[in-house]
Amino acid sequence: MKEHLLVIMPHPDDETFAVGGTIALYARRGVPVTYVCATRGEMGRNMGRPPFATRESLPALREQELREACRILGITDLRFLGLWDKTVEFEDPDALAARLRAIIEEIRPSLIITYHPEYSVHPDHMALGRATVRAVAQLPPEERPPVHTRAFGRASAALGEPDLVVDVSSVWETKLAAIRAHRSQSQLMLERAQGDPEQQERLRREREMERYHVWKFDD
Repeated sequence: MKEHLLVIMPHPDDETFAVGGTIALYARRGVPVTYVCATRGEMGRNMGRPPFATRESLPALREQELREACRILGITDLRFLGLWDKTVEFEDPDALAARLRAIIEEIRPSLIITYHPEYSVHPDHMALGRATVRAVAQLPPEERPPVHTRAFGRASAALGEPDLVVDVSSVWETKLAAIRAHRSQSQLMLERAQGDPEQQERLRREREMERYHVWKFDD
């Protein structure tokens, strides 16, 4: 099977903060990467520091930031589902899964990365994770690509140790550049670390290991 990585997440910046290093490693090897982003982050709380965005201008700004982050990471296929931020959990689950299944059947990815359906804190994260595994479960077992899920938050301890830990230290500078590209969302975090080597090292330690739980289908 020809390799093709498909990342399905709800917000601009999820691809970078959660799995940017993994994406960069695949892209470095010449593997095509598609990012399906459900929303344009319309309801994001951060507007820059000092604010340089408004509620009205934020969606277009975050799309622009995402496109630059995709360029840095090596994502060449970016698709938006056109859903509204913080409302993914209210979408019809069957309809959403059908949209994702159509993309999966078109791309035929060798691997899908998404958020864990139960342990990824944000309702948008979990709803899109559920829709993703539902879409894959509808495929014949022999046609299902593996699904690696990102879990975090205190409750995720119930899952135990991750099945896979990806060391992305070799592409850390690439991931950091993509984080910087999401300026409206990352500026405050990066400013806190600026001029403080200990904070910078902590930021790196926290984000240069990307941990995954492999989704196990019942059949």
